[in-house]
Amino acid sequence: MSYKITIQPSGHIFTAEPGETVLQAALRQGFPLPYGCRDGACGSCKGKIIQGKVDFGSHSIDTLTEIEKTTGMALFCCALPLSELVIESREISAIKDIAVRTLPCRVDRLERVAPDVTIISLKLPTNERLQFLAGQYIDILMKDGKRRSFSLANAPHDDELLQLHVRNYPGGSFSEHVFTSMKEKEILRFEGPLGTFFLREESDKPIIFVASGTGFAPIKSMIESIFYKSNMQPSERQIVLYWGTRTKSDLYLAELAGSWQQSHDNFTFIPVLSEPMPEDDWHGRTGLVHQAVMQDFDSLAGYQVYACGTPAMVSAAHQDFIQLQNLPDDEFFSDMFTISSSASKS
Repeated sequence: MSYKITIQPSGHIFTAEPGETVLQAALRQGFPLPYGCRDGACGSCKGKIIQGKVDFGSHSIDTLTEIEKTTGMALFCCALPLSELVIESREISAIKDIAVRTLPCRVDRLERVAPDVTIISLKLPTNERLQFLAGQYIDILMKDGKRRSFSLANAPHDDELLQLHVRNYPGGSFSEHVFTSMKEKEILRFEGPLGTFFLREESDKPIIFVASGTGFAPIKSMIESIFYKSNMQPSERQIVLYWGTRTKSDLYLAELAGSWQQSHDNFTFIPVLSEPMPEDDWHGRTGLVHQAVMQDFDSLAGYQVYACGTPAMVSAAHQDFIQLQNLPDDEFFSDMFTISSSASKS
C-alpha cells in the first residue's frame, strides 16, 4: 500500500508507492530532498523520522549508526516507509525545475591525463543540451543494468561537450572498459543531472574548495562557472582551492588550476601531496589535504566549504571543520565518491 509522507518544516506532502524509498518518492513528485550517492554511503540524505516507522534498508554502518537510528535518524535514499511518515529535512529549491532526463551520447574524445585518469568528452545529439547546476553528476547506464556515476567537470555554460574524469579502479567494469577498449564515437546512455552538490550562489561568503583525486571534477565545474559569471557581474568573493593527491602525477590538471590563479586575483590554488615520490622533487605542501586547510585558517566561522572526493577525506573534513574550526554545519557541502556493487561515483 502507499503511504503519505509530510516534510517538516515546509509542510509539503507526497506519497510513497510500494517499494519506493522516501527519496525516490520525493524526487518523483518534485520535492528535491538533499542526496548524493543514493546508495546509503555518503550521508547527504540523512534526516529525521519525527513520526512513523521505516525499514532502514541496506547502508553503511558508519554513515548511519545504531545510536542514530534510536534517535529517529534515517537515510532517505534507503528508508522504505512502513507507515505514514512525518520527516524533517531540508528541501533544495534550486534543482526543482531542472528535469532529470535519459539521453544517448557519443564519445567525442578520450584523453589520458594521468596513468590512472582519463577525461571523456561526450557529445549529445544535435540540438540537445543538458541543463544542470555546477557540481551535479550523471549516471552512465550500462548494458548489464548497473549504473556508474560521474560528476560533470564542465561548467553549465560550456555545454557543447560533457566532460567526465574517470579513474581506473581495479575491478571496475566501466573503468576497465574505458582504459582498455573504449573508442571514440562509441554510443552511451546516461541519466541526469543528479545530486544536490552544487554552488550556493546566493551567498557572498568566501569559499574553500577541498578536493581529493578526481573529486576535482565537480569543483572545476563550480570554479569555472564562478569565473564565467564574474565576467558579466564582477565579484570579489575570495576562493581557495586545496587539491590533495598522492603523487605529483595525480595532479592531472595542475596547470589549469595554476592558470586560474594567474588570471584571477581572488583565487588561490594550493596543491597538497600525501606521498610525494623522490622523482617528484616536490617542495610544496604535504600531508592530508583537509589538515592543510586547518593549518592555514584559525577559524572557518565566516566561510563556505565544498568538499569532494574519498569518503575518508570528506568525513574527516566535515568532522574537524565543524568541531575544531567553528564552521557552521549548514555551510559544509560535500559529495563522496563511493564504490559499490551496483553503482559507484568517480
